[in-house]
Amino acid sequence: MALNRRDFLKSAAAATAASAVGIAVPSNLEASSNEAQKDWRWDKAACRFCGTGCGIMLATKGGKIVAVKGDPAAPVNRGLNCIKGYFNAKIMYGADRLKQPLLRMNDKGEFDKKGNFKPVSWQRAFDEMEKHAKKALKASGPEGVAVFASGQYTVMEGYAAQKMMKAGFRSNAIDPNARHCMASAVVGFYQTFGIDEPSGCYDDIELTDTVVSWGSNMAEMHPILWSRVTDRKLSDPERVKVISIQTYTHRTSDIADTEILFSPNTDLALWNYVAREIVMRDKKGGGKEDIIDWDFVNKNMVFAAGPVNIGYGMRRASDKSIKDGKYSKLEMETINKEMKKKVSAKEAPALAPFGYKEGDVMENTPGTLKHWHISFEDYKKSLEPYTLDYTAKIVKGDPNEDIEVFKKKLQQLADLYIEKDRKVVSFWTMGMNQHTRGTWVNTLSYNVHFMLNKQAVPGSGAFSLTGQPSACGTAREVGTFTHRLPADMMVKNPKHRAIAEKKWMIPEGTLNGVGKQHIMKIHRDIEDGLVKFAWVNVCNPYQDSASATHWIKAAREMDNFIVTSDGYPGISAKVSDLVLPTAMIYEKWGAYGNAERRTQHWRQQVLPVGDSMSDTWQWAEFSKRFTVKDLWGEQAPSGPRKKALPSVIAEAKKMGYTEETTMFDILFNNKIAKSYKLDQADPIQKGYDNSECLGDSRNVVGSDGKVFKGYGHFIHKYLFEEYAAFGRGHGHDLAPFDMYHKVRGLKWPVVNGKETQWRFNVKYDPYAAKAVKEEGTDNTHAFYGKLAKNLLQGSLTAPDKKLGKKALPNKAKIFARPYMDPPEMPDETYDTWLCTGRVLEHWHSGTMTMRVPELFRAVPEALCYMNPKDAKAKGLKQGGLCWVESRRGKVKARVETRGRNRPAQGLVFVPWFDEKVFINKVCLDATCPMSKQTDYKKCAVKIYKA
Repeated sequence: MALNRRDFLKSAAAATAASAVGIAVPSNLEASSNEAQKDWRWDKAACRFCGTGCGIMLATKGGKIVAVKGDPAAPVNRGLNCIKGYFNAKIMYGADRLKQPLLRMNDKGEFDKKGNFKPVSWQRAFDEMEKHAKKALKASGPEGVAVFASGQYTVMEGYAAQKMMKAGFRSNAIDPNARHCMASAVVGFYQTFGIDEPSGCYDDIELTDTVVSWGSNMAEMHPILWSRVTDRKLSDPERVKVISIQTYTHRTSDIADTEILFSPNTDLALWNYVAREIVMRDKKGGGKEDIIDWDFVNKNMVFAAGPVNIGYGMRRASDKSIKDGKYSKLEMETINKEMKKKVSAKEAPALAPFGYKEGDVMENTPGTLKHWHISFEDYKKSLEPYTLDYTAKIVKGDPNEDIEVFKKKLQQLADLYIEKDRKVVSFWTMGMNQHTRGTWVNTLSYNVHFMLNKQAVPGSGAFSLTGQPSACGTAREVGTFTHRLPADMMVKNPKHRAIAEKKWMIPEGTLNGVGKQHIMKIHRDIEDGLVKFAWVNVCNPYQDSASATHWIKAAREMDNFIVTSDGYPGISAKVSDLVLPTAMIYEKWGAYGNAERRTQHWRQQVLPVGDSMSDTWQWAEFSKRFTVKDLWGEQAPSGPRKKALPSVIAEAKKMGYTEETTMFDILFNNKIAKSYKLDQADPIQKGYDNSECLGDSRNVVGSDGKVFKGYGHFIHKYLFEEYAAFGRGHGHDLAPFDMYHKVRGLKWPVVNGKETQWRFNVKYDPYAAKAVKEEGTDNTHAFYGKLAKNLLQGSLTAPDKKLGKKALPNKAKIFARPYMDPPEMPDETYDTWLCTGRVLEHWHSGTMTMRVPELFRAVPEALCYMNPKDAKAKGLKQGGLCWVESRRGKVKARVETRGRNRPAQGLVFVPWFDEKVFINKVCLDATCPMSKQTDYKKCAVKIYKA
């Protein structure tokens, strides 16, 4: 049978993908594949999508990517891709790909905020950015210039953005969309371990006996990891148990031995119930069994507590937009609980040990990270309310489930954790992170594992999975959060600022020590008029942020200038004043860091489409527009910063800079940067494009009106190596740039060329071994993080300063933290829980995947998944349209009662990938007050026929 060219290429791609995962291929198809591939160039890369970190192989021909397959040598996915992974190439070639800058202009060619988008040159684009950024600096100081950053930045892009913002503009108003993704996990790590990121790795899946998924639909959100879980389950079906703990039934429950449906927010109570079973059944807790590993706990743990009246991370009464009346009476019904709330009958038993009773008015103080050392007896007291009866009563999520059946499930859950010699891994993602007590619930997970000595050991551990491809590698490790610097350093710490200033070769005192403009604060600061210039990088904040109507209105109607860099015209681009066309994933050199601490690099495979250029290039070019004189003079107090920033111009001159030296020459074109040579004889660089460093055959006219010929040095390698130097020798060791191009990623810390599988475990982690040796003990673990390791002592209700502080070297913490109601719950008017999230076929806001024909056809719209009984009671039919309405807004969606997601009565699920079903207009922008991560998993809505 003759094949046309299209079918010939498709069959070749199919054959090579099949062979990658060990599927036998017919000889004629294999021959066709070999013929088609004879002039293809294959090279390794990392998948563009979730935080799993799958390795892929890309085939290029004639300047275009023509095939994608799983990388058989990649230890994460072992040759397998999920459905999105196979379309990594097609996301780059959508029909409406942005190819040149677009500026809102009037008929005279002038910028006009109410004008239509018209094409402009890169030079005109940067002229406008320079003008409006300087205007914002004059009006509001450094806090007036902001960046919506990303967990999808490459490591180099994120590092470049951070350098220019924090060292150049002296602004900490940069925060990634990863704030929405895993900030609660980060603060949970900091508070518990004193250092960020997981102790375990994916190898735990093959070594464990029990997988517990806490509010995570791993089957669709992390399908490659779920395939490994499935394989482990099928390898020993009787021994291996899978428990699915969810707010609604979905595909993760299909293979589970037990499904526990819980009412939103009550996972706090469920973790505390398991902890209570451990404590009360142990001899020291008054029971008859030896359950707690007291030798491990006494050597490695302390017990801790903190305030409970911390609010919900919403706007405060003192905020300008609240005073100006921009929030409706209905919205204020919920927002008012930020200031004070009445303790409910549901939460009163849990709060009793902390000094509250039903009906008390709790006066809230904005979220604090403060906590203090308590006794085991106090910790035990905090667990007393979580009896089986109380827990089952408040936790049960399916109103039609028999309470006694539900209780047996809870007992089984506790028994599986407690069982001696049973290994247990607890996985979660957004369900526990997007939570008004997200930090709390993260710490509660470690409590259970610590007491049983089932953390940081092969096959056991509480493991926070990640949603974005480099939320770990860029947002967290690079430090693109408002409060962070590289390698777990903090902007508020003068010693940390001094280290960064020295590394960046900038004057002492340059860096701003106030980092409080997290991503929701940036939105609120735009609405309040503080932020006048905002730049969107590799994300879609005007679609992905709750209470979206407020932020869009502020961006469009107020005196500000919004820039979006993107590959496609998503909602954020449409909201903006200037749109910059951005090189996508394989059109540039890059690196990502995944959820198991694995750093992976790839080379530029093809030239960018049109005049697109990478975010690294855009930041470097923007930095050319600002001088020492422009940015490093004295800055008056502004926004959250109550003290002036001193002028450092005189110090800059002593370092050899002049008032006219540009930020580009200081931050990206210094003598160290120039030492990273371009060399086509280098096997890593040979034969591969490098648009930022060499220019390319497109002859893009750059920011100065001239054809861009490249920087002449290897800027990607320079940025990576400078960043990596922050962590080497400090427990965040990364391998050299070149090594990553020879391997399929390495899990840090990488010491003497060897990666680390289980952190804090002396047997596997050289830093733990070093710490134990230095303290002269025979401990098996050392929790060597240094943050928050000097605590006051006290009780459940308050610290006692008379007792002084207690140092906690190499120890982790077990926290007493209660169940509390969320700020908004179903009532007579808004009688239904709304949960949002993703589906397998689409990624985040759908900006890329909705442009892949195969993925669009599979799932063309977001549906409102609901229980058939609820649909019938509300007069709704399968496939009919309904309104989903909250106190903030409403959207129209199609009813789905027979789909993959099967809620119990009283809850609906609507994914957020579809900009036509703009569900974030409905969601509440409450956050965990400690981590500032938005809670998208629960708010109250009413559903009715459209």
